[in-house]
Amino acid sequence: METTSKIKRIDQTGYPLLVARLILGIVFIQMGWSKVSDPIAFLKMLREYEMFPPSAYLLENAIALTLPWIEVVCGAVLIAGVFVRGAALTLLIMLTGFTIVIAIRAIGMYNTGEFKSFCDVAFDCGCGSGLVGMCKKLPENFGLWLISWVPFLSTSRRFCLAGALGNHPSNDAAPTADPTKITTESATS
Repeated sequence: METTSKIKRIDQTGYPLLVARLILGIVFIQMGWSKVSDPIAFLKMLREYEMFPPSAYLLENAIALTLPWIEVVCGAVLIAGVFVRGAALTLLIMLTGFTIVIAIRAIGMYNTGEFKSFCDVAFDCGCGSGLVGMCKKLPENFGLWLISWVPFLSTSRRFCLAGALGNHPSNDAAPTADPTKITTESATS
């Protein structure tokens, strides 16, 4: 119980949330923007995963055009501090999917027998960072996934635009009675 109260006190300072928002925001704006700036290259990388049959080219094109913008928007709203929980949930879902797909492709490449160890497997995963080794990329994704839990679970909205504007659910408490107003019931009693 004492540990829970310490965690709540730390969370209420707003600093863990701020750090997580900035890290995630910067990373996802950079990753998304690198794909937005060259959607054809991202589409080619997406096709290397062979997740869809060739006849699903419209779906692949739609993913190549929308996914980078989702990353950029999620990063921007996290930095601004609006829609924090929704953006964090979106990143959690995307990171889970990305990491699984990258791991499957890396395992498939390793199983070809062309690599001495799994750490030798390296490819451009489409994340905007170029050629990357899997012993670096998979832990990096897992770290971002863990960091994404901070804004998703945090109850603080300190240093958030939403908190400053009063648009946070914690600000929606039941209205308090105005002691200067006299209701008709109390006036007749």
